[in-house]
Amino acid sequence: MGYHSKPNTFVEHVTIKVKNLERSLHYYQEVIGFNILEQTETTVELTADGETSLVTVEQLENPAPKPGRATGLYHFALLLPRRADLANIINHFIDKSVRVGSSDHWVSESLYLSDPDGNGIEIYADRDSSTWEWENGQVAMAVDPLNVPDILSEKKEGESWEGLPAGTIMGHIHLHVADLQETKTFYTEGLGFDVVSKLGDQALFISSGDYHHHLGLNTWAGVGAPATPDRSPGMKSYTINLPDEETRERVVANVEKTGATVTKENGVFVTSDPSGNRIHLMI
Repeated sequence: MGYHSKPNTFVEHVTIKVKNLERSLHYYQEVIGFNILEQTETTVELTADGETSLVTVEQLENPAPKPGRATGLYHFALLLPRRADLANIINHFIDKSVRVGSSDHWVSESLYLSDPDGNGIEIYADRDSSTWEWENGQVAMAVDPLNVPDILSEKKEGESWEGLPAGTIMGHIHLHVADLQETKTFYTEGLGFDVVSKLGDQALFISSGDYHHHLGLNTWAGVGAPATPDRSPGMKSYTINLPDEETRERVVANVEKTGATVTKENGVFVTSDPSGNRIHLMI
């Protein structure tokens, strides 16, 4: 999975806020298949390989209702190592009577669902990058029906679902934003991503190193939508991994040129995009 390693810039972690930690923990273990890496009274670090935290779940104090339309998380996306792993989790969802959405995006095959607080989750497997079609720096993607029987034919004899496979990583994140052009400036001129696909004037897909997308950005919650309140369920922050210190210094300078601020909190460089989506800049 070279698209999610240096020298590329990629998303590697998300922190989400929930109303009830115990309820969420049951969901993320029993339905999604995470294991616990670390746990306190108010937070849980979730892992697939027993070493790397992919998702932090944080208990809200005095939670407020989640607004119907706001910027913030659309979904975070867990990338499975093999198509056969997608077959295994489909069978698991069938056994658990879990309702999911699905799409064939040409570059990948995806399942969609939401946790008990409405935080969106995608679970997907990439098609081989040699099959992705590019023209003038843009990758062809679609929203076609998923051929579930063909995926299930990939199931290996003797294999069964035993939770997320160890090679699962954070494949990408997709965000609701308030203004697409302002957001594009921040992510391309500031963070250095490339636009690799557009969906009219409502959505952009951006990446590093010719991946089909490390980030999706859309205005489907409405142009000018307000930020999700701090006390509401949703995304608290996500983490971008940069190749090295030199790149981070350049990114910090470029982000500030876009008008955003960068602060250092407990040794971590932190910024927010124009819609208030909070970002940790790690190396």
